[in-house]
Amino acid sequence: MRTPRVVVIGAGIGGLAAALDLARAGIEVVVLEAQAAPGGKMRRLMVGGQAIDGGPTVFTMKWVFDALFADAGTSTEAELTLTRLERIARHAWSETERLDLYSDLDRSVDAIGAFAGAAAAHGYRDFCDRAAIAFDMLDETFIRAEKPTVSGMMMTAGLGRPGDVMRVKPYATLWRALAENFRDPRLRQLFGRYATYSGSSPYLASATLMLIAHVERLGVYTVDGGMHALAQTVARLAEAKGAKFRYGSRVKSILVEGGQAAGVELDTGEIIPASAVVFNGDSNAIAIGRLGRPVATAVAATPRSERSQSAITFATVAATSGFELVHHNVFFSNDYSAEFDDVFRWRRVPAAPTVYVCAQDRRHDGDGGMILAPGGGNADIAIDGEDSVRAAAGRPERLLLLVNAPANGDMASYTPEEIEGCRSRTFQQLARCGLSVRASPEAMIATSPADFEALFPATGGALYGQASHGWMAPFQRPTARSRLPRLYLCGGSTHPGAGVPMATLSGRNAARSLMADLGSTLRFPMAAMPGGTSTR
Repeated sequence: MRTPRVVVIGAGIGGLAAALDLARAGIEVVVLEAQAAPGGKMRRLMVGGQAIDGGPTVFTMKWVFDALFADAGTSTEAELTLTRLERIARHAWSETERLDLYSDLDRSVDAIGAFAGAAAAHGYRDFCDRAAIAFDMLDETFIRAEKPTVSGMMMTAGLGRPGDVMRVKPYATLWRALAENFRDPRLRQLFGRYATYSGSSPYLASATLMLIAHVERLGVYTVDGGMHALAQTVARLAEAKGAKFRYGSRVKSILVEGGQAAGVELDTGEIIPASAVVFNGDSNAIAIGRLGRPVATAVAATPRSERSQSAITFATVAATSGFELVHHNVFFSNDYSAEFDDVFRWRRVPAAPTVYVCAQDRRHDGDGGMILAPGGGNADIAIDGEDSVRAAAGRPERLLLLVNAPANGDMASYTPEEIEGCRSRTFQQLARCGLSVRASPEAMIATSPADFEALFPATGGALYGQASHGWMAPFQRPTARSRLPRLYLCGGSTHPGAGVPMATLSGRNAARSLMADLGSTLRFPMAAMPGGTSTR
């Protein structure tokens, strides 16, 4: 019996996961990627001779990758070197207002109590309980469901667990829900930032996003070689199972024959026929005709007003002093509501941005152990405790700085003067909190929403698909099966949502749906993928 060929468009983590699952099932897989390497948003930038992660920097939900690797006949531990961070992140509001959060609940409670008082510490314990309930409510009914529905969620979570629904308040905004636990506005800022993990505003996103607090406490890791190493690893495993990767290959259109997807045409004119196509890109690119008019009706368009936020990033190798950086750092603006008004209402870069800094050479975050030197090599001297953080001061290190920005990269050009203005405001915010960064223009790469639009077409630079504004928004994302038979979707714009583990699950959903639909034509039955969607 003929072996089906599947074309996967895009080698982001969703496409990579789909390719791995399909290839290990004995399907002929061809992955077409426009860039020169796998990863998609998990891209690597070369700055000052150093490799810097220029996209996602947080590795969570390890169980998703445990299942992916186990099904491929290996393990996370065999393929990646991970370090679990005891210190999740360091937060600052000024030179004197600083707060660390830890994976250990009691350590975080003590830190919050010292920062904002006993009532805030008690509020944090209750918030963690609510976050755990939110995760438990949505794990089966949304995250692991291939096609979630409001009625299905309410049947499981609402009718069966009305007390939990009342505690989480999914119909409220995250900002309003946080007010029940935290009177201190700084703490509402800190935990409201979870909305930005899906490119959304805490003033508009559902309270269910509090579940991210629970996910982080279950484990935040660093990856030796950076997050890009994860993409390389999954690509290598897929190749070992028989998948063929073609980099520098741009798809001009998805072909349709007999009312179903039948292959692709490259910009070179080459035709690659296929039994099915998996699209690992923003679904809006299909909807607005970027992949050909015949497939445009396969998915609904994302209105500009519903786009998630974009970013302006600065990847640099620079010396720092003053503030003691850890791996993940957040420097909050003085006016949070104005910041999100700028991004979502006025569609402009915030005048006073919150700044995220990933110090990629700060691996053990001062909890004992070794600081890694730029480039990933060991520092000359290993020093335990907080001294290990101070040991890096004054030595050039790899940094990724990020500020929120509107997804208007298809309408705004972002001139060098505008980028320089943003850079100046960003560094002023860091200085206000006590961090001095001595970076030269030659050792810095800036990426704007216009640049992200060029990398990820039809997004305007939106990095997370549709914004999660309103409790219904997550249910409006397209699922793995498009409206066109034999065309499947995965990636951050597809259910279950944005973020590396979620996009990975979307790729596995696409592979599972495809194999179920093509089951009668496969060389052998593919009804089961053991552990394929387990998030435990």
